[in-house]
Amino acid sequence: MAAPGASQAQSSGAGDDVAFQTFYTEVKQIEKRDSVLTSKQQIDRLLRPGSSYFNLNPFEVLQIDPDATDEELKKRFRQLSILVHPDKNQDDPDRAQQAFEAVDKAYKLLLDAEQKKRIIDVIHAGKEYVEHMMSQKKKQLKKDGKPTFIEEDDPEVFRQAVYKQTMKLFAELEIKRKEREAKEMHERKRQREEEIETQERAKREREWQKNFEVGLSLSDACVSRNRVSSQKIYRNGYFHVVV
Repeated sequence: MAAPGASQAQSSGAGDDVAFQTFYTEVKQIEKRDSVLTSKQQIDRLLRPGSSYFNLNPFEVLQIDPDATDEELKKRFRQLSILVHPDKNQDDPDRAQQAFEAVDKAYKLLLDAEQKKRIIDVIHAGKEYVEHMMSQKKKQLKKDGKPTFIEEDDPEVFRQAVYKQTMKLFAELEIKRKEREAKEMHERKRQREEEIETQERAKREREWQKNFEVGLSLSDACVSRNRVSSQKIYRNGYFHVVV
């Protein structure tokens, strides 16, 4: 990950280049060191406390630079997936399976061009934020008449600051995603409950209407029978007026 950083306030462009090269070299050394971890170490790394957030950055999961080619990405996926595959870790198959799934998910995300671009944008945003904060610190120090060297001028401190900010951005996006999903799920549930209530109300109304019509028909039938009976009584001379 490229990182500008001057070792002194008066650093020249050449000094910036040296600082960048130093930073880049250190990053590569760290990546190389971590990339040769044993199967158990890789599983522990992928399942460490907080891994649900650490593993949001697929480049971190695969321990590969965002500038890596598709071929390098494929090669790294194969190396890492073999290391953590359950068949290779039969003494701890459950954790190995979880680690393998994390690696597989990261690789598939990076195969999606749109997802990959979004992820790289987050990484760039993290770096730009740190650089902006560094610039603000230096301006304030200069305004106060103090030396403008800050701790982030150290490549390793800068790298850690970018890493932390990037992880924070990934975590914030994940939290927002979960909140959005929860809201959408709640809305779907609410709509479904409304649909069920509407259907039940319509069903009750149909039943009421049906019962009403049946009752009305029975009432009409009774009136008709009574009328017929009255007519028969009258014709047969049974009708009389009581005084």
